[in-house]
Amino acid sequence: MSGMKRILISTGLLLILLLPSRSEGVCVPTGFDPVSMVNWHSIFPISIAGMNVVPSADVVKTVSLAKSPVCACPIPIPPFIRPGIPIGFWEPARLVETVKDAWCFPSIGVEFDLLPGAMLDGTTGLSRSNVEETFAQAHYFIFPVWAMLELLKDLVCVEGSGFDVAYITELDPLWQSDILTAIIQPEAILFANPVSQLACIADSVSSTAGLSLSPLFWCMGSWGSAYPLTGHIGSADYVEANAGIAARLIYKLSRQLLICDTNVTLCSCVPTPIWVKHNYKLHVAKPVKDFSSHPIGRSGLLWAYLKNPPYAGDNFVWVLFRRVGCCAF
Repeated sequence: MSGMKRILISTGLLLILLLPSRSEGVCVPTGFDPVSMVNWHSIFPISIAGMNVVPSADVVKTVSLAKSPVCACPIPIPPFIRPGIPIGFWEPARLVETVKDAWCFPSIGVEFDLLPGAMLDGTTGLSRSNVEETFAQAHYFIFPVWAMLELLKDLVCVEGSGFDVAYITELDPLWQSDILTAIIQPEAILFANPVSQLACIADSVSSTAGLSLSPLFWCMGSWGSAYPLTGHIGSADYVEANAGIAARLIYKLSRQLLICDTNVTLCSCVPTPIWVKHNYKLHVAKPVKDFSSHPIGRSGLLWAYLKNPPYAGDNFVWVLFRRVGCCAF
């Protein structure tokens, strides 16, 4: 009897080990230190009155709005015009997480289990059409680092809100389905042809050189197509695929008018349903910090090497730098 009992127990343990389950410890919630993890040299170039006073350290070309040393913005009270001086800089204003493990928040150091996570977990491998495909969930954080560090609080161009979780794709059915997302991207069918995709070669070359071509809004350079606006992306490089997923979330939130662009006009933040790619750049902070920020679409051959070590899990934290053009007074 005791021998049979041992056999049953051993068999049960073996079955438990063989059953598909969510791996414990895959999510590595290491937390986020805004002082040491942000590439501070990526805020440059800083321009005042149309002139660069501090040059850029990143190989990223910046589009400036300043056309003269002075600027003017409309106001609702007399004299109805407010003069100022144009200022431009790159602001580390947001965080984007792309995670293989649903409900994993590596930047704030926690993992939740609100809904069956395994059903929403990311994947990587060959799709039904025999194409390499990656899927990941994404989280969007308001990250006003200047206000958090209590720096430049008196400057009108700097955002003064607090840290917040703004968007979680695990709760968004459109993010999970390429079919459902057609609701918000009906124009995508216009670019699902070889001619439109061939134009993305120019964007790939330009973004690798430092400037994303915003007129080619359906392209993300070497990261693939901007459509569909979901977490499914075709890419042979896993790090590059996650960069593309982070960029797609930016475009998706722009399309849903949930975010605005701070470098369209000097006077206000403007909603852009068609994103202006050259006003954004990404810097990978986790699991391995990069030494530079990169424009949307830059080839991963230049920066993705060793950014996803096997011991750190397949979850990424990206610092989103947005270009700020402001008429300061």
